[in-house]
Amino acid sequence: MSFRHPDDIPFGHAGHAARLLAIEGAVGPVKTLPNHYDAGDRVERHSHSRAQLLYARTGVVMITSDQGRWMVPPEHALWIPPRVEHAVEMLTRVEMLSLYVSSDALPGLPASICVVGMTDLARALILAATQPEDEVPGRYDLILPLLLDVLSTLPQRALGLPFPAEPKLAALCRRFVASPSPDLVIDTWARELSMSRRAFTRAFRRETGLSLSLWRQQACLFAALPRLAEGEPVTSVALDLGYDSIAAFTTMFKRMLGAPPRAYLSARSGGR
Repeated sequence: MSFRHPDDIPFGHAGHAARLLAIEGAVGPVKTLPNHYDAGDRVERHSHSRAQLLYARTGVVMITSDQGRWMVPPEHALWIPPRVEHAVEMLTRVEMLSLYVSSDALPGLPASICVVGMTDLARALILAATQPEDEVPGRYDLILPLLLDVLSTLPQRALGLPFPAEPKLAALCRRFVASPSPDLVIDTWARELSMSRRAFTRAFRRETGLSLSLWRQQACLFAALPRLAEGEPVTSVALDLGYDSIAAFTTMFKRMLGAPPRAYLSARSGGR
């Protein structure tokens, strides 16, 4: 089900400015803003004084900041700390439900951007909080304490793709994202940078916080998830990404996201 809310502001420069004004002028611990976007829409770099829980109810979203890049597939959300500048790109058509939370309302919010998984209870509470108040007078005040409690317990997911600051290493990463493959090995990149394997491994982890193997898997997920969310067969996506077998791709996917592709996507598209 899709719905329109009085605060659902049309996309565009004027709409973006209006959203920022609404956020900064909000009173109370949580400001809710639902929005709908088309594939290719982009919200330019900005920040706000409240933490944002960006929940992609449908569609796939990419967020870029100085801290890295994050993908938000269906039925996930992203915590963005206060005053962190970021841009948002819609990789598919998106129904977005955002909660802007004041720092004193929820102590212990993540200090850096992170993706979190949704629970059935969190999903229901967010939907209730973003629907028009006049449907059930007083409902928002009743659910707010439970909503804040549930938000603090959402499980983090490894869907970030941090980029190194070092230019030559960043160029290798950009090239890989444009054409991901499971065959990347440390020695190949180390040779390109005239570094020993040991020196490269240390430099890559220092720059990204991840091993090259884990970073490579997350980059492959970045390439696969938008296509899978649009309904492409798992077989064609896996083969296009260079996996020798569907089983190898499924194993990687399950290791990263906790379920094989069909089960993962089915669980996040059911019940609507």
